[in-house]
Parts: sequence; C-alpha cells; structure tokens
Amino acid sequence: MLLLALAPWIGAQAQTKASQNPSHVCDPRAYGAKANGHTKDTRSLQSAIDACAAQGGGTVRLSSGRFLTAPLVLRSHIRLELERGATLLGSQDKNDYPILPNENRRQPLLASNGATDVAIVGAGTINGQGQPWWVVARAEDNANTPEKPRPWLIEMYKTQHILIAGITLENSPMYTLVLRSSTDATVRDIKILNPPDAPNTDGIDPVSSRNVVISHVQIDTGDDNIAIKSGLPKRGVPEEACSNITIRDSTLLHGHGLSIGSETAGGVRNVVVENIRFHDTQAGIRIKSNRDRGNVIANIDYRNITMTHVGSAISISEYYNGYSPDWKLPANDLAQKIGPHTPQFRNFSITHLTATGSDRAGILVGLPESPITGMTLKDVTIHARTGLIIRDANVRADGLSVTVKQGLSILKQQGVQLSGH
Repeated sequence: MLLLALAPWIGAQAQTKASQNPSHVCDPRAYGAKANGHTKDTRSLQSAIDACAAQGGGTVRLSSGRFLTAPLVLRSHIRLELERGATLLGSQDKNDYPILPNENRRQPLLASNGATDVAIVGAGTINGQGQPWWVVARAEDNANTPEKPRPWLIEMYKTQHILIAGITLENSPMYTLVLRSSTDATVRDIKILNPPDAPNTDGIDPVSSRNVVISHVQIDTGDDNIAIKSGLPKRGVPEEACSNITIRDSTLLHGHGLSIGSETAGGVRNVVVENIRFHDTQAGIRIKSNRDRGNVIANIDYRNITMTHVGSAISISEYYNGYSPDWKLPANDLAQKIGPHTPQFRNFSITHLTATGSDRAGILVGLPESPITGMTLKDVTIHARTGLIIRDANVRADGLSVTVKQGLSILKQQGVQLSGH
C-alpha cells in the first residue's frame, strides 16, 4: 500500500524538522524558577521560552524538580526538554485558565498556535492535576446539566513539524494531546496515564491534521485512547479532512478504544493501524459517524491487531447517537436524502485480528442511503459473548471466525452483501 510505504518518510520528516533547533539552552531557573511544586513558575518558564525564541530558537530544559505553572505558549523552533526527575505541574487554580473566545473550553496548559518546528521531549512528566476538573464534570453529568469549560493538557494548533517523544503525560483535565489542523507530527515512545473514570480524557486526538505518525505509545485513560476527527459542521466554514495517519506498535489499556469520529464533517482518509495491542478497553476498532456530522471516510487499513477482554471488538457504525451505545440501532430506518454531511464509509480492511474474551463481536452498520462499501475482513478471529451484526454493508470475508456464547455468530440484517466467509 502506497501510504504504508510513505509512512516512515512522514515520521522521519517530522522528527528531523522538529530536531533542528539551535543549540542555545535556556534554563528557567536562570529566570527565577523555584521548581518546588508550590510556587508558580509560570513567568519564569514563559520568559525562558520567549528568550530562546528571540535568539532564533533553542532548548528550554527542565532539570529535576516540580515546576508548577499556569498555561504556557510554545514558540517556533522551541524544544521543551524535561529531564528524568522533572515534572511540569498544571495549576489547579481555575482562574489561571481563561476561557477561549467563541469556544466552550479553557486555554490548554501547553499550546502552540501557528508555530513551526516544536518539540516536547525527554524522560520527565507533565501532570495536569486534573482531579478538581473531573469532580465538577462528574457532578454535571450526574445532574444532567451543561458542562463547564475545561482545559486540554497540550494543543498543537496550525503547527508544522512537531516532535513529542519520551515523556509521560498524566492526569489531564480533559483531552490530553490534541493535534489540530497541524502538519507533519511524530508522537513516539510516550505514556499517557489518566484514571479510567476520568471523564473525556482522550489520549491522542489528531483533528483535521495530516502526515501524523504515532508509534510505541502506551495509553491508559478514561475516554478514547486515540480519536481521529475532522470536526463538526460549521455554517459557512468548510471543515478540513484528517489524512495520512499512521498508528503502530502500541498498547492501549483502559479507554474507549481506537476511534475514528464521531466528528467527521471534513472526512478522514488514508489511515494505517498496525501492530496494536488492546487490553481492557471498552471498544477496539471503532469508526463512528452520523447523518449530521459525516463525510467521506475512506482507505482505512488495520493489520496485526490483538485484543483481550475488549467490550466490543469491532464497532463500525454510521449511527452515532451521542452517549448511546452504537449497537442500539433503529429498528426500521428508511433511506433519507443524501446531504453534505451524510457519512460515506469506503474501502476498509481488517487483516490478522484476534480478539478473546470480548462481550460483543461488534457491528458493521451503514445507512440505508449510504451503505458501507469495500469492507474486507481477512484472517479475523473473535471469541465473544454475542455475535457480529451486519447491516447495510458490502463485506468480503476471507477466514472470518466468530465464536459466541449466545445467539448467532453472524447476524445479517437488511441490505447485506456478504461474500467469501
């Protein structure tokens, strides 16, 4: 596959660009940082970043210590390096995180906007100290009241040539690492650790970005481990597609799985996922959209996937209803007129997948007006409590084995073309 052949080049390009910082080193302690975990070092840290940027770029190095901070802005040609034993602590003072204009969220702890050549590297830790935010979010959810804005941990927005490597990201108030409308990003050898009950703490979200390589990561979190998105429809503003995404050689633990969607108004194209281990996630492979937020999702290739104790092994559905489980489908849905945001699922392949101990084998469900086309399952073995539901989908199976404890192993509903098998 051409994309897979290009993927190593994409990653090398991002890594090389993000490593070409000048050798100048800026030490936040020289600007007054205490690194004692209770004195805010925000001004010292930002001064070090700005001083390096003013000299054409360089490394802002955090040696051992606990650097408490409010939000920071990363500039072009800046390499933020956290040595082993260094921790960047997010302030728990909500007043430190201003609400962003026209958005229902607060300024991220670390952000870049329109920058180029940005790196966050090292063996240290970035801890968002998100516990107070989670308490409020859970209370709002229980009371069914609108959610108050929360900050993300890291956002790279309209940024080129990104390298994020080696670090541990933990206890994010909300989404952990967001790559939004960015290009040429390498994320490798990192850990993301959020409690399983921490709400909306997605691990890595490439949103309307292109040329992204994610490899050798471990993600244990409270929402999607990885979610590839391209936004919700905005009046008069076309959404950008998310394209050329490679995810490989990684382990996903607690979380909602590896998702595409549900916000796919700009479309998602050319995704390769290979050598991934899922353990105790709510879902495994998950592609989700709906009539009010879709576009073309095409050329999605999964290879060499292992799942143990995953809730739903494969969940591919053009019916996503907010927080309702994807497998609760309308009984007699009629075809509707195809519009600009009708999801169109094309050319998906799943090769060499083994799932054991799943609750559900899953679903492959299109819309009556927009069936899934070009779906291939090859050497797929699933052991689950219940079987695989297929509806409004054209599926080619070669070596598909579904073993269940109750019901039919494969339940074919309306509009199914299943060949091979």
